[in-house]
Amino acid sequence: MAKQQEKTAQRDPLAAIGEKIETASQSLNHAAANASESARAAARKVKATANSGAYNVAYGAAFGVVFGAVFVVELLPEDNVFRRGFEEGAEAGFDAAIARSAARKSRRRALIEAEEDIEVDDAVEPAPVANG
Repeated sequence: MAKQQEKTAQRDPLAAIGEKIETASQSLNHAAANASESARAAARKVKATANSGAYNVAYGAAFGVVFGAVFVVELLPEDNVFRRGFEEGAEAGFDAAIARSAARKSRRRALIEAEEDIEVDDAVEPAPVANG
């Protein structure tokens, strides 16, 4: 028993300090990894919240405009020129939006098809540069 106490007493104090430093370093590495993952999770949540907020603002604005216009139209008498103008204008706007969307999709489709038809010739050499 005296020999064990003697060995413990003879243990290098720098080795003990080194072990403590290594343990602290490992703890800091684990904390850094946890902090990094927490930051990524927080960023995902902030992005989702911002997207949700933007959607709700756009939805509310569109709903408010359309509902307000329909409400005003319903208050007007059926043979009123303003009511007829609102109804026909809304219908024309809806038709124009649908046509524009279809044209955009058609142009996108045409560009994709055109890119598929392009042949690339790797054997083409650049024109010589004239030194003058």
